[in-house]
Amino acid sequence: MIKLGIAGVCGRMGRRIFELASHEKDLEVTLALERKGTPMIGKDLGRLKISSSPDGLFLIDVFVDFTTAEGTEMNLDYVARYKKAAVIGTTGLNDEQLKKIEEVSKIIPIVFSPNMSIGINTLFATLPEIAKRLGPNYNIEIVEAHHKAKKDAPSGTAKKMAQILADATARQIPTHAVRLGDIVGDHTVIFCGNSERIEIKHQAHSRDLFALGALKAARWVFGKPPGLYSMQDVLK
Repeated sequence: MIKLGIAGVCGRMGRRIFELASHEKDLEVTLALERKGTPMIGKDLGRLKISSSPDGLFLIDVFVDFTTAEGTEMNLDYVARYKKAAVIGTTGLNDEQLKKIEEVSKIIPIVFSPNMSIGINTLFATLPEIAKRLGPNYNIEIVEAHHKAKKDAPSGTAKKMAQILADATARQIPTHAVRLGDIVGDHTVIFCGNSERIEIKHQAHSRDLFALGALKAARWVFGKPPGLYSMQDVLK
């Protein structure tokens, strides 16, 4: 049985991760964490009470964090202190916060990915080959769309796609962000030549695909040696 701690358990992603984990026989949520000042602190969530104390990490095996850049930065201090494995899906991190993840991964194993979807991570692995086969005569741009409450734009997934394609082509890849309604997440990579256009599109129909990917990563990272891992490692 792998014991999980979930940060931001009252948020959209945190709640769904909690709900799905609660139905898994090999997983047990033993820490439901929220930031101080949240009205839900102290209230029941299943058999747990929602807590604001990261010191509860001593109860867990793997910590799952889909919160905010600032929240993740603070939580890293606690996972390092208690030497617990972590799965981090937070986006919008600055260079200093990304460096902190790298530093903490020398102490504990961390799976860090801007998108835990199996489909998106398959796309990450495929894009460089497509770009190289099409060659320099094809322009490449990325369009992504999310719900209007999403703070970071472009999304972490779009940035990752752009970086992968930039590394493969030695070109800057323009990225466009749309924030409308309740869109879960759409990402389109457009390859355009003089006489044809190729569009590769991934649409998230629900947050379940991210939550299920996070649980897959939690199972995989448990017992691993310290290091910074990606979903590519998990899927291999």
